[in-house]
Amino acid sequence: MTMQEKVHYWIKSAENDWIVAGHLFEKADYPYSLFFGHLTIEKLLKALFIKKFNAPPPYTHSLVYLAEKAELNISPERLEFLEVVTDFNLEARYPDERFNFYKKCTKEFTETNLKKIEEFKEWLQQLQ
Repeated sequence: MTMQEKVHYWIKSAENDWIVAGHLFEKADYPYSLFFGHLTIEKLLKALFIKKFNAPPPYTHSLVYLAEKAELNISPERLEFLEVVTDFNLEARYPDERFNFYKKCTKEFTETNLKKIEEFKEWLQQLQ
């Protein structure tokens, strides 16, 4: 597989995950909608890493780590947001015994964060 094919793979996979995030939101499965939002950003960061270094991306779900390894010029506010989105991955997959994250994921909370994820996604796509 060429580098361009690998980049395309990660971008296409991110696009598919973004569609799933929307479907899950429509079905009111808010925690997993945010989880798929995380996957979207993760895969776009991995595409950028491959494009820049022509090497396999790091095996991690940490968006901050991926952004740093891809050597993105990123603001502290965006790094902070990546930390929040990384938590969506962990909290949806490994809820605490009280399911606090699930309770926090109201329609409004999820919609607000999906809009922020979409803005970040569009910024990453401009870098491709």
